Amino acid sequence: QVQLVESGGGLVQAGDSLRLSCVASGRTFSSYAMGWFRQAPGKEREFVAGSRGSITYYADSVKGRFTMSRDNAKNTMDLQMNGLKPEDTAVYYCAANRGSTLSVGLMDYWGKGTLVTVSS
Repeated sequence: QVQLVESGGGLVQAGDSLRLSCVASGRTFSSYAMGWFRQAPGKEREFVAGSRGSITYYADSVKGRFTMSRDNAKNTMDLQMNGLKPEDTAVYYCAANRGSTLSVGLMDYWGKGTLVTVSS
């Protein structure tokens, strides 16, 4: 059974940092596209960062502030978030796709999410 479990969310102030982690189990994810997505209250879920192969992609809104890393040997994925802004407030999800897509509507597996709240 495939499972993705996020951790590391919390309440921080603007300008602070947080590190989110995702642990995947149930199979080897080294060949999967994996990514971080977020959903703010009243908004649609959106792409934040993701990797397929050796390439990592970032949404323009987080580029330069967030850094994603993967450890395929451990089936883990982290998201280092620096310079947090109130508009980063959202539930953050990790997700995996058996192929190469990082499209929010086409991911095969999702975690339950971890809440990040950034106060001003």
